[in-house]
Amino acid sequence: MGKKVIVIGSGFSSLSAACYLAKDGYDVSIYEKNSAVGGRASKFTKQGFTFDMGPSWYWMPDIFDKFFGDFGRKTSEFYTLDKLSPAYKIFFSDDIITIGDSMDKICAEFERIEAGSSKELRKFIASAQENYDIAINKVVLRPGLSPLELVTKETILKVDQFFKTISSQVRKKFKNPKLISTLEFPVLFLGAKPSNTPSFYNFMNFADFGLGTWHPRGGMYEIILGMETLAKDLGVTIHTNQTVDKILVRDGNAAGIIANGLEINSDVVLSGADYHHSETLLDQQHRQYTEAYWDKKTFAPSSLLFYIGFDKKLKNVEHHNLFFDTDFEKHAEEIYDDPKWPTNPLFYANFPSVTDKSMAPENCETGFFLVPIATDLEDTSVLREEYLDLILKRFEERTNQQIRKNIIFKESFCVNDFIDRYNSYKGNAYGLANTLTQTAFLRPNLKSKKVKNLFFTGQLTVPGPGVPPALISGKLVSELIANSN
Repeated sequence: MGKKVIVIGSGFSSLSAACYLAKDGYDVSIYEKNSAVGGRASKFTKQGFTFDMGPSWYWMPDIFDKFFGDFGRKTSEFYTLDKLSPAYKIFFSDDIITIGDSMDKICAEFERIEAGSSKELRKFIASAQENYDIAINKVVLRPGLSPLELVTKETILKVDQFFKTISSQVRKKFKNPKLISTLEFPVLFLGAKPSNTPSFYNFMNFADFGLGTWHPRGGMYEIILGMETLAKDLGVTIHTNQTVDKILVRDGNAAGIIANGLEINSDVVLSGADYHHSETLLDQQHRQYTEAYWDKKTFAPSSLLFYIGFDKKLKNVEHHNLFFDTDFEKHAEEIYDDPKWPTNPLFYANFPSVTDKSMAPENCETGFFLVPIATDLEDTSVLREEYLDLILKRFEERTNQQIRKNIIFKESFCVNDFIDRYNSYKGNAYGLANTLTQTAFLRPNLKSKKVKNLFFTGQLTVPGPGVPPALISGKLVSELIANSN
């Protein structure tokens, strides 16, 4: 066998890295704190209802295809994809925008809202597609070691887009506030305000309108199960219920871990756990970043989540639903500028059983509700109930139906749970925001500057938050390890 690599955590980035390393001949073992693999992409089942506890949007199908393709496999060998039609609905206070499964349908909807807007939309998405090609094929495939990685003949021509914002670009072309919110929504996946996100990141709009929204039958956890199967096929050993207490360093080299009180030696240590937490597993002199460094960073939001089983099919909803019936900008300010529990939050509601009958018992509905909130907030059962009541009341008003009396059970997940279950810094849900000063080489490094053969992967490093970037992060760090050994 080749050199021994220990991987801490089993989320998308860890599983990705483990697969690539095993393919390259390394002896790879994963140590996962929880009882099942997946990290934040875990699954919750109760009374015949299935919930994805974390990621619920399948965007950028090409990235998943490339991942499995690197091993001579296809996504279809592990799970079945359905393209959602429509992709999602956006509920405003006085209207509903439906995002269809093609540009023609989306353009027709834009025209309904604002005459002449479809022409601008097609130009906007064409620009977004150019940026997508550059981002996916050039920028994100670089390990964030040097600012020169951002300098290519393609990015030089787009340099102004790193200093303008998504918000300014959208508002220059569109006047209707509903269309502006619709076009600014995808960058929320990047974890920052549209007014702080470089306009180059409009490639997320192409991921949305150009590539469409998909659903793996059985839920997003089917991807994790597919990656787990692939990893085991490649010879990766997976240990669950293993709490890592310490990363061992000898003579300046990562030498293994202590898990559940036992010392386990290795030649390389790779942590896909929360980056800040991973560094607390090191003695102080081996840490790269201070507490002050982390405290100054702009983090993507945390979330208040509810998993609810309903005893009936719901009306007037799609698989994905966004409730933008309140002030978008005020909610963003209450996340980033003046962190507090939001006054009147936007929220997201996901009903996978609308398109996938396997996700709920017959004539029932699986409901997943998400409220974006600031990190590091006070988290109490009283506050959770208060916000559940608030969003369900608005949901009933916007969809013209009563649902609270149809709740069989409900479970919640919030800041305290992110910290407890995932060792998440300040309870963040999505990692570091993709602001200009936290892009590429300005993010925490994949490779430790202080300890040889110690590496990191995941949403706090490059390329950034989201499932497709996590797959890429795993590939990037595996290449760094191979090149260092």
